[in-house]
Amino acid sequence: MIGGDVSDQVDIFNILENRIFHEAGHDHGKCRAGALSRAEEVCKARGVRLTPIRKRVLELVWRSHKPVGAYDILEWLRDDLHKAQPPTVYRALEFLREHGLIHRIESLNAFVGCDAAGSSHAGQFLICRCCGRAAELHDTRIVRAVGAAAHAAGFTIETPTIELTGLCSDCAGTGECSHD
Repeated sequence: MIGGDVSDQVDIFNILENRIFHEAGHDHGKCRAGALSRAEEVCKARGVRLTPIRKRVLELVWRSHKPVGAYDILEWLRDDLHKAQPPTVYRALEFLREHGLIHRIESLNAFVGCDAAGSSHAGQFLICRCCGRAAELHDTRIVRAVGAAAHAAGFTIETPTIELTGLCSDCAGTGECSHD
């Protein structure tokens, strides 16, 4: 038994039973459609507009589970909107981040869609250095442990994001870096 109370054990089993990284046959179209639907619900509930450009930027972030940079988004947007400029992309990304629809992966200077859109939570990310995919964890034990250690050190956390780099199970198992 790993340390912690019974509810912590349930969290561990839920994490182990679910594949955090999506398998190669994953229906990403359904995944992306769900994210866009949740984004519309979040914006409606908060009384803010998911403008066409914001929605398009969100669609581009959700192209895959790989973090994407602002200039990649700009390049893709220029395929649709020839006059797209960097400030347009940065404003849209900031809006999406402020409303909990995406996360910024600081170590990569890139963005990834949020699996728990609109909810306030600390981000914990597993980033595969081989295929580039990122998976978001939702583990309150990590949040509590880091928070307690920071408090004991007299430190105030401002950005509670944790980024861990390694190999996903697919890349660790095959050694190939071509998963999407």
